[in-house]
Amino acid sequence: MKKKLLIIIADILAVILSYGIALLLRFDLRYSAIPREYIRGYLIYLPIAVIVTGFAYHAAKLYRSIWSYAGISEILRVFAASVVSALFTGIVTGVVFVRMPAAYYLIGWMLLFLSTGAVRLSYRLARRVANFQSRPVGEVKNVMIIGAGAAGRTLVREYQTSQWMTDKVKCFIDDNPDKRGRYLEGVPIAGTREDIQRAVEKYGINKIILALPSVPNSEKKEILDICKFTGCQVQTVPGIYQLINGEVRVSQLRDVEIEDLLGRDPIRLDIEEILGYVKDQVVLVTGGGGSIGSELCRQLAAHQVKQLIIFEMYENNAYEIQQELKYRYPDLDLVVLIGSVRNSNRLEDVFKTYHPDIVYHAAAHKHVPLMEDSPNEAIKNNVIGTYKTAMRADKYHTKRFVLISTDKAVNPTNIMGASKRLCEMVIQMFAQKSETVFTAVRFGNVLGSNGSVIPLFKKQIAHGGPVTVTHPDIIRYFMTIPEAVSLVLQAGAYAKGGEIFVLDMGEPVKIVDLARNLIRLSGFKPDEDIKIEFTGLRPGEKLYEELLMAEEGLRKTENQRIFIGNPLPVDPDGFRKKLDELDRMAWGECKNMKELVREIVPEYKPAEHH
Repeated sequence: MKKKLLIIIADILAVILSYGIALLLRFDLRYSAIPREYIRGYLIYLPIAVIVTGFAYHAAKLYRSIWSYAGISEILRVFAASVVSALFTGIVTGVVFVRMPAAYYLIGWMLLFLSTGAVRLSYRLARRVANFQSRPVGEVKNVMIIGAGAAGRTLVREYQTSQWMTDKVKCFIDDNPDKRGRYLEGVPIAGTREDIQRAVEKYGINKIILALPSVPNSEKKEILDICKFTGCQVQTVPGIYQLINGEVRVSQLRDVEIEDLLGRDPIRLDIEEILGYVKDQVVLVTGGGGSIGSELCRQLAAHQVKQLIIFEMYENNAYEIQQELKYRYPDLDLVVLIGSVRNSNRLEDVFKTYHPDIVYHAAAHKHVPLMEDSPNEAIKNNVIGTYKTAMRADKYHTKRFVLISTDKAVNPTNIMGASKRLCEMVIQMFAQKSETVFTAVRFGNVLGSNGSVIPLFKKQIAHGGPVTVTHPDIIRYFMTIPEAVSLVLQAGAYAKGGEIFVLDMGEPVKIVDLARNLIRLSGFKPDEDIKIEFTGLRPGEKLYEELLMAEEGLRKTENQRIFIGNPLPVDPDGFRKKLDELDRMAWGECKNMKELVREIVPEYKPAEHH
């Protein structure tokens, strides 16, 4: 309130001085030469000008602006309000009271505009000087911003005006050759992407920020491939939607992550196709608090389901996704249930009470090394849990049942992969006779999921290394969590029964290259600042993963990134007996579970480790 009052007082003084000086200038700065009628006219003019200017500036919202960020928009509003004020006051006083010289009106208006504009810009200048003097003492990083567009301009303004920033923007890079050699907010545009390395050396850059929210991932990857060899820390703005919402802030910058380097644009979804089968349906997500399950719940909540039921064993996970969905979708009919897919009575009660139309079965143990040491738990939760859930879906006439599977189910070398292959066989068995459409979705490693390699690498880098990789030749396919969930939702639309959907995940990535790139993008040199250690393959771990077994074949779908493995026949009676035996032996804590599983899944070949 004090600041607003000070600006109002400054504006009143500006009116008095502007028109007083205008009158003096009209008569060569000689007071004695001014006719008495013009002095009387000036005294009549002043109170009217003060009142009209106050109303005009108020209407232009000039007393509600944040003047520490004053810019072109505010000055244009000062210009418009001062013109309105001068015209209205001049007409009223000229017609009703006394007509003043034309130069008086013109010079008075010009001085009013300049002085009131200067008051506001000087406030911004004073704040910037004060901010600069009060900035915290610390390491000053020289920043390069790639992208001299709206996002880049927003960022450089914040760096220049915030009292909390110690870093300094030294240059821009932009691929538009017309911008080269020009300035944005006083910062030079040093060239195109070919000039990145030269500009880093010239300006002593320590940090690079990608302000390219709308650039395709493939193009962003090309720029990142240049940046990762500069030795600079690399950060990026989140995305175009946040630019549109005006949310691009330095505080929202994130470190560049490996998904930015995959160079693969996200899978495009046919939203209408998905809405066609999930809209107004009762949907159950088992394991709904996990990394895949929770993202499924987010996307389903956004696709107008009638009721969303989250079934989760871990109450902390369930609570987190419950609170998020309640906040983001207050009108969503959300039910959160604690329970295990191992519990037949609990499943029976859930299906009997809610009669879900669609089930996404994401509940599973998935950590390969942990399951190697606890194979009975893998069978209880993954295989028998899937069997019991599928049985209830069949009994209560669920329309669709989608299993979340993994590429580790193909020619498995570990018990986790073998258990997921058994889950697929359960689905294919039910698909042969059930009215319910049973299908499975198989994909590779999910970036950012619980237990994935990226968070581990980040922690190791933050602690100064070493970064541990199991083998120099190990490769994996990668996808993001939203991509994985998009595939699951799309597969549900294509499913006819018994298929295994497979994603074209592009080129596989060497884990050691992934580790080195992440080290570089964090501003360190691999094998110098941060060491890489090879620890040896873990029990049950392959050098590479496959997405399809040879006998499954491959068919295209309307989505060029999604393929279908043909259903494989399963002997229902014989397989049920084997499942019953596995159930009995797992709960009996048998010591030879891997051998029992190998009899049912002949392609399962446990890896030998010494």
